[in-house]
Amino acid sequence: MTTLFAFLHHLCAFALVSALAIEFVLVRSELTLASARRLLMTDMVYGITAGALLVIGLLRVFFFEKGAAYYFHSHAFLTKLALFIIVALLSIIPTMEFLSWRGAIKAGQVPVIEANKRKRVAAVIHAELAAIVIILLCAAIMARGGWV
Repeated sequence: MTTLFAFLHHLCAFALVSALAIEFVLVRSELTLASARRLLMTDMVYGITAGALLVIGLLRVFFFEKGAAYYFHSHAFLTKLALFIIVALLSIIPTMEFLSWRGAIKAGQVPVIEANKRKRVAAVIHAELAAIVIILLCAAIMARGGWV
């Protein structure tokens, strides 16, 4: 069971990073009706995988790995968890923008987004990707038992 949850955790992590990378590319490209639809769908996948990643990760912490006491005394784990929460909070900004497009998309129109808002959304997604790189570093440190 431990192996299955480790696999699921990694699968969700890779899906999350893939979805975020797709969002980053799409939001920086010319906005079309098709790309707006893809952004909405990709953001939904991103949200679902983030939720699954959190649930599976917490199940691993509390039931399948070394135990909560071990993890909650690890600075690398606490940093990883804090960054995950920060990324989740940051992701609200692009999600709210994409959700605001639903009416236009449903009407068959290309959503309108101001240039400065588009830059802000792209910058937030870029910051999320950067934070994920640090999360991966923390995971590698944890795997080696460091930074306790």
